[in-house]
Amino acid sequence: MSQTSALMGFVHRRRRGAELFLLLLALAVGIGAYAAVGVGVEGEVPADILGYGGWLVALLVAAHVVVRLTAPYADPVLLPVVAALNGLGLAVIHRLDLAAGLTDRGDGYARQQLIWMSVGVVLFVATLIVLRDHRILQRFTYTAGLGAIVLLLLPVLPGIGREVNGARIWIRLGGLGFQPGEVAKVLLVVTFAGYLVQHRDALALAGRRLVFIDLPRGRDLGPILGMFLVSMGILIFQRDLGSSLLFFGLFLVMLYIATERPGWLVVGSTMFALGALAAYRFIGHVHLRVNVWLDPWAHYGEGTDDRARQSVEAMFGMAWGGLLGRGFGSGQPWRVSFSHSDFIISAIGEELGLTAIMAIVVCYGLIVERGLRTALICRDGFGKLVAAGLAVVFALQVFVVIGGVTRLIPLTGLTTPFLSYGGSSLVANWVIIALLLRISDHARRPVPRLTEDERPIGDDEATQVVRL
Repeated sequence: MSQTSALMGFVHRRRRGAELFLLLLALAVGIGAYAAVGVGVEGEVPADILGYGGWLVALLVAAHVVVRLTAPYADPVLLPVVAALNGLGLAVIHRLDLAAGLTDRGDGYARQQLIWMSVGVVLFVATLIVLRDHRILQRFTYTAGLGAIVLLLLPVLPGIGREVNGARIWIRLGGLGFQPGEVAKVLLVVTFAGYLVQHRDALALAGRRLVFIDLPRGRDLGPILGMFLVSMGILIFQRDLGSSLLFFGLFLVMLYIATERPGWLVVGSTMFALGALAAYRFIGHVHLRVNVWLDPWAHYGEGTDDRARQSVEAMFGMAWGGLLGRGFGSGQPWRVSFSHSDFIISAIGEELGLTAIMAIVVCYGLIVERGLRTALICRDGFGKLVAAGLAVVFALQVFVVIGGVTRLIPLTGLTTPFLSYGGSSLVANWVIIALLLRISDHARRPVPRLTEDERPIGDDEATQVVRL
């Protein structure tokens, strides 16, 4: 009785004051970094610091107010952590704009990123207002799956599909470029969660035993084979190694969470390893990426194709930055191509040092931890899987991006969530945070107590909590 009451008391705390305090610290990080860029590069605080800072404060305080009104029991850590990452990313992109001389013409990447952040916050607010119960999404399990497939097919269509840096993952409508895969990953989480809730009992049945692991039955391999073919199709036709790994890894982890069968991990990992080996042998783009990863020096310098310049210059920059960095304005992060998007981590490592990269990794770890914590306390199976899937999306994407920049794994071309320049990714990630907050609000809300007349005979308070 006392233990149950203590647990319920912990879950029922709103913690909106703590969220506001942490949000103010996050705003100090973002606005302070913007001011530090101006001082380091131009020797003075930027003239638009009041307008820039006021707009950030208005956006994020508005997001906090909406959370307070529509999701009062939501997790208090997610919004401040995301605000700090987004603010730091804007400052670093602004620093790169100054180096490229873009700000004088008003067409810098930082200005565009701030616009996309505003759109992301608006959609964040709209998601919380419109979606009052995450369980409604379960009704659209197969509709979301169809939508995800259509979005993934759009880049390969002639006319609207565009190839950028060797990967065909973009579409262009008029003057607007967009990555449909960023929206598709959210729809796939909903689809996987709805499907696994309905079929997890059958998928959890054990087949043959191999050593100490029960492998799944052959008749149950259809879903994983289908997702394997989809991921290989992305790799072959769109030449996007990162998205292929992200989507298949997401399905595999969610399948394991739903069934608690390690055999799925064995089967899935084996399938992807064989597929990746075949891609390395027969797909030139993948073969080149792996060779550059294994020996970048053979592809760097005069007289070669110089395809390893990104990786080598990034290593030079991070080594020069050391533990504490050179400081804003004292490095040369522009030497790395696409340092404002794919390689923003190397720019941060050069001017803010390894310490800043470690702090950023901790922030991403907090997002993943809070997402998995929400999944643990959620009282419905669909919400558990959606929260866990969204947390896994962040974990896999951050691992793939930072692992590629630091040469732990081959480069994949994904963007660092909330830090890198990119409207599609930024908007989609703000919606993901809104979904996590909605699920955590539902999970942390007080459990209705039954009266003595409503309570079944023989039930105690703990039993009611479990049932509800």
